[in-house]
Amino acid sequence: MKYQKILLAYNGSQEGKRALFECAELAEFHHAEIHLLAVASMPPSLFLTEGFVPEELLEEEKKRTQLVLDEGTRSLTEKGFKTSGHLAVGEPVEEICRVAKDLGVDLIVVGHNQNTSFAARWWKGSVGASLLDYSPCSLLIALSKPK
Repeated sequence: MKYQKILLAYNGSQEGKRALFECAELAEFHHAEIHLLAVASMPPSLFLTEGFVPEELLEEEKKRTQLVLDEGTRSLTEKGFKTSGHLAVGEPVEEICRVAKDLGVDLIVVGHNQNTSFAARWWKGSVGASLLDYSPCSLLIALSKPK
């Protein structure tokens, strides 16, 4: 299969940086476009009983996520890749699938470390659905080796 558009779900973690490296290698081989996606999400404990997140907290999370996105985009640009950055707000699995479908990507790349629960946010949706179940295209999981 020839990949023309690749979406990297990037969170700035070590796993995410490994995925960024693998994504760059694949994009170079396939002469593919790279799209980076960072998702600003709020832990359920921050939702108020009325069901909304205070605007200040959401804005802070968006700023933090934008910095992560900028770092990933800059890293790829410095390697000579033309990269588009996308910031989404919501549940990571839902947003990854939505953006992948909207952009018409051929491949989603995510990083994962089997020894940490931090990366688990990529795999569990609000109703326990996984990215594997809802991905509109092929999925590459860049695994970090356990130490």
